[in-house]
Amino acid sequence: MSDFRFQALEFLRRLLRALDPVLLLVLLTLMGYALVIMGSASPDRMDSQLMHGAIALAAMWAIAAVPSQRLLGLALPLYVLGTVLLVAVELFGEVSKGAQRWLDIGITRIQPSELMKIAMPLMLAWFFQQREGHVSWREFVVAGLMLVVPVGLILIQPDLGTSLLVAAAGFYVIFFAGLSWKLIVPVALIGIVGIGSIIAFGDTICQPEVDWKVLREYQKHRVCTLLDPTQDPLGKGFHIIQSTIAIGSGGVTGKGWQNGTQTHLSFLPERHTDFIFAVLSEEFGLVGTIVLLATYLMLLVRGFHIALQAHTLGTRLLAGAITMIFFTYAFVNMGMVSGILPVVGVPLPFVSYGGTALVTLCLGVGILMSIQRSRLAKQT
Repeated sequence: MSDFRFQALEFLRRLLRALDPVLLLVLLTLMGYALVIMGSASPDRMDSQLMHGAIALAAMWAIAAVPSQRLLGLALPLYVLGTVLLVAVELFGEVSKGAQRWLDIGITRIQPSELMKIAMPLMLAWFFQQREGHVSWREFVVAGLMLVVPVGLILIQPDLGTSLLVAAAGFYVIFFAGLSWKLIVPVALIGIVGIGSIIAFGDTICQPEVDWKVLREYQKHRVCTLLDPTQDPLGKGFHIIQSTIAIGSGGVTGKGWQNGTQTHLSFLPERHTDFIFAVLSEEFGLVGTIVLLATYLMLLVRGFHIALQAHTLGTRLLAGAITMIFFTYAFVNMGMVSGILPVVGVPLPFVSYGGTALVTLCLGVGILMSIQRSRLAKQT
């Protein structure tokens, strides 16, 4: 019995050695929070969410146990595989709800764009590490081209939300690699002017006969709905109107668990996925929102701490980019649910219902743990 107990303890010790305790605590807090909210928003999906969580945690542990340099060594094959699969989606993919995003591989359907959320920052971090000390404008041009190809393939599916996330993941690596502010500021100014023009001339350019050329019709409707959701309160503006009502009605302490009227009277659509933040705000109020934000802040602080202490350029770039991806998920989701950003179908990280996004995000946490573990191993 004592031998069995010793072996069990030794196995547990080796299992936990790959895991960063701070990241693990933050992750379990977010996933526990998710289960509480899911118990109100959609109790019948609790079992599925528990299964998704178990798979995601197993995937996180598996990645955390792999040395960070070996992960970077997988960058090129993963990037090539992801790009080939995206081309296959364009040629042979299945169409669902007007979008061609899925690929049937016989035993199941896969969404290759999810792979690129991890493969893209991995590839660019590996690329810049290979050229450490010799980075010039040419490297940034090549990195930009490597980013544009998969983002373009995802955008034409169409999948604006995922394309933005993949683009952001790649941009963060390029930015941390030393992209000059002289290139960033003009693009930012053009964006500000463009957004200002849309706001100023929204009544004119949102007319049905106006073709925006660069955006599809449904994307135009999302932007125009953001500018004035009351133009179609029972149609395209319904999501934003109901979610902002739910958020505002929660007050300071909320209406209480399972007492949200917008949620339980079925006014709030997609309440278990993209709009779960509105459920949280209605039932737990400002206090619950602050707790969630504080937990995300702990995740970001720990992620940046790991990035700053990483022992190679590639791992520093990768850890910084992944941490910023977590921020992007949270910012975009809460922004669109609050009515300050267009609805683009981005889940609330670690909280929204769904398996694919949860596994992808937990793989990101696993990469951070791998980087931290490799740094500690280097010191001993």
